[in-house]
Amino acid sequence: MNIRKFFSAALAACALFTGFASTASAEFFSHVGDSTGAPTWDVDAAFNGVGTAVPYQAFDFHVDTDGRYLFLAAARFDSMIILYEGGFDASAPNDNLIRFNDDILTPNTSGFQAELTAGLQYTFVITGFNDSEFGAYSFTIGGPGSIMPGPVAAVPEPSTWLMLGLGLAAVGFTARRKALPR
Repeated sequence: MNIRKFFSAALAACALFTGFASTASAEFFSHVGDSTGAPTWDVDAAFNGVGTAVPYQAFDFHVDTDGRYLFLAAARFDSMIILYEGGFDASAPNDNLIRFNDDILTPNTSGFQAELTAGLQYTFVITGFNDSEFGAYSFTIGGPGSIMPGPVAAVPEPSTWLMLGLGLAAVGFTARRKALPR
């Protein structure tokens, strides 16, 4: 596929995506990348594809607002996108699977909608079906809240807060004791 066709497909996908986003307060996150030389997985084991060493890219993210989010990708290859709750494990690709889509407008575009919950980690995967399907791609995620790349920040256990408080109290007590005249 030449670059002109690629961008035409991407533009058509964006127009479709904009039509999906009917709310004026929608937030969007976009990423452009290339899966050339990326880790591989056995698509045949999960989706009855023909590839057994297909390059993929996985992106962890979370959202700050519950609601329906839209996912759209355009690639220079026959792409497939997959959404997981939690992480993606290439050796167990059906675990934590939420949604996937292969072709939405053309073989080079994929998209779907999914209900996401604030505070949960999600993993978005872009891949092909054959071992030779990899290369340049772009994707956009949009919805009612912010899409934040990376894992969800861990919340400390109550005992951690208690130890921190006791440690600060001990430091304060020691500093005050040293400051008192003798």
